[in-house]
Amino acid sequence: QMQLVQSGGGSVQAGGSLRLSCAASGYTYCTYDMSWYRQAPGKEREFVSSIERHGSTSYAASVKGRFTISQDNAKNTVYLQMNSLKPEDTGMYYCTIPPSGTCPELWGTWGQGTQVTVSS
Repeated sequence: QMQLVQSGGGSVQAGGSLRLSCAASGYTYCTYDMSWYRQAPGKEREFVSSIERHGSTSYAASVKGRFTISQDNAKNTVYLQMNSLKPEDTGMYYCTIPPSGTCPELWGTWGQGTQVTVSS
């Protein structure tokens, strides 16, 4: 089965940077999209960023201009570079294969989550 393994979380002061990684452990012949979501305590899980299988990207308004999503096809890995971090970016971050495009058998696959904490 396809599995998503995350790494790269941690704690940083406001204005700092972190890079999250999401690696697919199982190979598939089907191409797929990838998204990042985050959830703060007491709040709904929210969309952060997405990269389409052909390279198109999208961002939530709250992170646009500060975060960059990218992919390394050779490593089957998607990254989220987070710059100019703010305390409101604090939360648990998850990568997922969204229910869009091809590969419906992969839809709803989630990484284990990684904590990002930004202090003032």
